[in-house]
Amino acid sequence: MELIDEYMASPGTESGVASGDRMAELVDVVAATDRMLAAVSAMRADAIDQMRVWSEKNQPAVAASGFVDPGKMARRSLVAELACALRIPEGSAQRLLAESETLVHDLAATRTALQRGEISYRHAKTLIDHAWSLPEEARAGFESAVLPDAKRLTVAKFDGTARKAREKSHPDTITARHEKCAADRHLQLLPARDGMAWLNAYLSAADANAVFERVSAAAQGLQGGDEARSLTQLRADVFTDLLVDGVTPRGLGRGIRASVNVTVPVMTLLGHSEEPGHLEGYGPIDPDTARRLAGHARSFTRILTHPETGCVLSVGRSRYKVPKDLRRWLRIRDETCRHPGCNRSVARCDLDHAREWQDGGRTRHDNLAHLCGPHHKLKTEAGWSVIHARDGTLTWTSPGGKRYVTEPATRIAAAPPTRIEPAPPF
Repeated sequence: MELIDEYMASPGTESGVASGDRMAELVDVVAATDRMLAAVSAMRADAIDQMRVWSEKNQPAVAASGFVDPGKMARRSLVAELACALRIPEGSAQRLLAESETLVHDLAATRTALQRGEISYRHAKTLIDHAWSLPEEARAGFESAVLPDAKRLTVAKFDGTARKAREKSHPDTITARHEKCAADRHLQLLPARDGMAWLNAYLSAADANAVFERVSAAAQGLQGGDEARSLTQLRADVFTDLLVDGVTPRGLGRGIRASVNVTVPVMTLLGHSEEPGHLEGYGPIDPDTARRLAGHARSFTRILTHPETGCVLSVGRSRYKVPKDLRRWLRIRDETCRHPGCNRSVARCDLDHAREWQDGGRTRHDNLAHLCGPHHKLKTEAGWSVIHARDGTLTWTSPGGKRYVTEPATRIAAAPPTRIEPAPPF
């Protein structure tokens, strides 16, 4: 607060202050303001829950007929009051009421982190969403496991981490939950503005990822030359062409199969464990699907992990070979662009040398990471720098001197150096 007051009192750039220092100062002001917003969100949750408590204790009088439940009437009135006061739909007010009650009574540590400005309200909402899908007795353990990640990751990255932790916290097996949800698969058409519409498909993660990867591969094949459409537009057009006509105008689509990485614990593959597999770009999948993909679909890379350490034992080859195996190893490690907060798939990224090749940089796992085109240019042309650690952690430094850390999606132990024994004397 003092930093914000100081900045507001003298908003102009002082002479003699380095531009980098000024940028760092402004970053601090923005971050401090964001922490204030988080603290205010916690205060709002407290006030909304107090409204709920008061409403339940002072239920409105109802008709003597007894057809109206006083508790339900009180809740309905409270939701209407909140919606009017905040000028939001009643559905949004209902959700905000439930989120506030959960924060105050079920996820107290999350509420405290929000009050301290350690997480944003979007982080809190993500944690709440996952916690709601768990039985009440499992929520405390889930919260303590994932809250530290919420304090250091973007919302999108945290959502992936929380999804994995939820699988470990849920008392029901992922197989049982997947079978139940698979019965709910559906296709939905939602009208939008200006003659447009959304076509949504609720599918298994494996099928949805395969569809997206196939569409992306065909769309990328259409790029270049005089093609003016963006990759996003091409995906939409390819998707339409494949569904309506079966192939794209240039014939792309025939025979194209998706290439998706699925990580399968070796004991799961052998049928001795029900530990979930991991689908690249999605997260945990049920063991039956993981076994099916690893065992029968040639378009899927088979990746085995050690049952105790989780280290990769094999990526489909019996010996390490550069560069093909190294690229595959890095793809498994990174999964997405490694710039802070970016979730672009490695399939649409370049492998970048942290220390440039022409400057003596080596083609090694601890000097290579996936970067999407925009972030590759940011590093090359805009003054961002990055330092690699051997465990795959990257430390980025912005032009303003601020540091940001990204961690690998999958921690893989590097292969130990090969010792060459001296030849025996003759």
